Amino acid sequence: MKYYSGLDVSLKETFISIVDEKGKIVKEEVVASESSTIADLVKAKNTNQ
Repeated sequence: MKYYSGLDVSLKETFISIVDEKGKIVKEEVVASESSTIADLVKAKNTNQ
């Protein structure tokens, strides 16, 4: 299954939304605006909330 992500980035926090190919929201989370933190969430294999 394909997944798509959207990021709303600010200086301190980034809101990340991940949806599947049917448009269903799979995960939404706010993380620190650090590249490693964002990458870890986007690359995570377990996308269940």
